[in-house]
Amino acid sequence: MSTDKLNSVDYHWFLIRTQPRQEKILTDLLAKHRQVSKNILEVYCPSLVAANMNNELPRRLFTGVVFVLATRQAVTDFLEQRFPKGVMLYDYSKKTKTQKSSVLTIPEKEMRMFKDFNENYSDRMIILERPYSDYAFNPKTNEPNDIVKVIDGPLAGTEGYITKFRRDKRLVFHIRGLGKNSGMTVSIPNIWNFRVVRIHNAEGDKQTIGTIKERAVDLLIGMIQGCGNGDKTLSLLYEFVEELTFKPSLVDFCKSLYNKGYEKISQRISQLDTNNAELLLNLIRYEKDNPGYVKSNWKRLVIRPFLTPTSGVELEEGHEEAQLQHADFTETIRRVDITEDVYYPSKEEEKTITTTYYAHIGVIEDVSKNSVTIFANWDYFLGEYFMTGGKANEKLVKGTKTPDCKGNKDKLIESFRNYSPTLYNVITNEESKVKAVKNLNVGEDRLNVMAITATSNIEDAKDELIKTCTDICREINTTTHLAVWRRYLRTVWLHI
Repeated sequence: MSTDKLNSVDYHWFLIRTQPRQEKILTDLLAKHRQVSKNILEVYCPSLVAANMNNELPRRLFTGVVFVLATRQAVTDFLEQRFPKGVMLYDYSKKTKTQKSSVLTIPEKEMRMFKDFNENYSDRMIILERPYSDYAFNPKTNEPNDIVKVIDGPLAGTEGYITKFRRDKRLVFHIRGLGKNSGMTVSIPNIWNFRVVRIHNAEGDKQTIGTIKERAVDLLIGMIQGCGNGDKTLSLLYEFVEELTFKPSLVDFCKSLYNKGYEKISQRISQLDTNNAELLLNLIRYEKDNPGYVKSNWKRLVIRPFLTPTSGVELEEGHEEAQLQHADFTETIRRVDITEDVYYPSKEEEKTITTTYYAHIGVIEDVSKNSVTIFANWDYFLGEYFMTGGKANEKLVKGTKTPDCKGNKDKLIESFRNYSPTLYNVITNEESKVKAVKNLNVGEDRLNVMAITATSNIEDAKDELIKTCTDICREINTTTHLAVWRRYLRTVWLHI
């Protein structure tokens, strides 16, 4: 006869349900029973409580529940002998026609985290009356709130929204209850005391919303250039947008392009998937409501942003990059896979996804010096940086800590040194191979760029530039700080 380890050998955290306000009685009885039962190791009854936003009476996180570390047989014996009105909680979520429900247990790691959190933070936690989903958006601006994940301490792994309450920014998260569809929405103050990272909102990230029109224009520019019309890119862009605005039908537009001799572009547009087609039509709707938007915002074009969702040039099967010749430089377009943590607010679910982007870098040959300059377009971002000076620049780049508003302790300054070490290294380290260059000469144009100069090992230099720029994008995009620079980053990385 086989032995059921859950019953008599293995120890687990079980949950015993009792009537509300009977938790202390149950805990005392379990403590006495431990003296005769060697298989009850620990009893935990959360005693701290949390207030709510309306300053009403405090309430327990879990009422009528006591946690017990024991074997199942020991808990069963206790209930039969000492506390028959108590019940062991079961997990019904996995119950099927062929599978019975199982006893609910809490993994040791999660239990330790819960105890640590409850003993250190629950007195500062506020229970919110509205459902968790209500805090996904800022009610004043209707923009999505930042989603963050705590990466260390008692709340490690917890996802939540950074939400502003009056003048205080708090972390709002959801504590799931012990029963189906139960739980509560709570908030913790002083979010900056936690180590957190931003998570991409898969259903409505501010950065995604902010780049919708930019991505649509870039899509058109990429197709125009990729089909061999580089010298006429802007004029064709204006012409195409004007024609689509007059008659917003992609089917009729493709026929028109074909009749005008733009067969390749016609074919590329006809092959757009639903998402990209809708992206293009959204741009046209915006242009119709705001005539001249595209022409006034895309007055010049040197090279596309560093990271874009589309390549423009079609990469041959099995190839990771392609070349595009311009008048004054050669553009390398390389596939770059970026892995991110993303969050689906409606499902309260986090996933790790890998998305393909395309890095665009230019190569300028200097025959007189037998060298090449390889550059990436960071024009607007670096333009804003180069405009800072003096103490403001020093604080932005090298700032470390400053006393908080109450003078009690040091607070980290929102600087590149603290939150984007790769960018800090590029700007301050003379030994850095990649440099932030102001007004690089690209033919008759000037561009603020990230650049690297090489006399040999050109491919290695390309790798170095792409990796450095990608690392900067990751760092700025995942920090909850540097919000202004994250906004400027939208002109560098057209985030999906």
